[in-house]
Amino acid sequence: MDSKQTETTSLHRWLPHVCVLLAGVLWGCIGLYNRRLLGAGLRVETLVLVRNSGGLLVLGLLFALLDRRVFRVRLRHLPLFLGTGVGSILLFTLCYFSCQQLCSLAVAAVLLYTAPAFVVLLAAILWKEKLTKRKLLAALLAFLGCLLVTGLWSGDLRVTAWGAALGVCSGLFYGLYSIFGRYALAHYGPGTVTFYTFLFAALGALVFLRPAEVAACFAAPDTAFAALGLILLGTVAPYLLYTRGLAGLESGKAAILASVEPVAAALVGVLAFGEPMDPGILGGLVCIVASVVILR
Repeated sequence: MDSKQTETTSLHRWLPHVCVLLAGVLWGCIGLYNRRLLGAGLRVETLVLVRNSGGLLVLGLLFALLDRRVFRVRLRHLPLFLGTGVGSILLFTLCYFSCQQLCSLAVAAVLLYTAPAFVVLLAAILWKEKLTKRKLLAALLAFLGCLLVTGLWSGDLRVTAWGAALGVCSGLFYGLYSIFGRYALAHYGPGTVTFYTFLFAALGALVFLRPAEVAACFAAPDTAFAALGLILLGTVAPYLLYTRGLAGLESGKAAILASVEPVAAALVGVLAFGEPMDPGILGGLVCIVASVVILR
């Protein structure tokens, strides 16, 4: 094998990892847009609707121009997209945001990142993915990194039983994207999976429709740019990247690699909002980078 073939093979091997890591970074930047929109008085439910419906619109236009084959699916496979769209994206977002309202943000973030554990266990049951020492160590380091980044052991924490239950559910529903998505990717490409995921997520989010609030998102330049950022950079791009990465990785590995999200979110807080850089963030970064290296 010559050097050019070796480079191509190496790139092909690492591309799924890079896609998932980039997706995690983009998800971690969502606070840039949400803080602006929530500060303008918009409800969480409206953000869920704008995110999912806007994502569907962008993906529909994109694939209508570039590749209409993406829209071809068999009716018998639609339940898979009901799972990724409603069973994962819609429900996890609602549970996570509701947990944030009932518990401390650190508690909500840590409970959300029980997702890799759910994915690793379900993947072992459903597809006989091996529970290797390396994978378990990486999952443990990623979770420890989330604990450190969110500052769970510092400050005043607020926890309620209902909020904790919602937080665990957010982790489960978040992880289900990797499970349902794996089944869907056995039949379709990443573009098809992402588009139909958002079709069902957007349809489900219509129950929250308040036209006046949706219009308010785009009424002023600052909220319009924030809404577009949430749709394009916080939704469409990362889900395309993550689904592409999931096509080339075990579900458990993908879920663990995506744990880079809270580190990115913490760095956004430091760089964009002047939040302090404490040892927990640095320690969490080290742990999560270590988990990525272990899974190389």
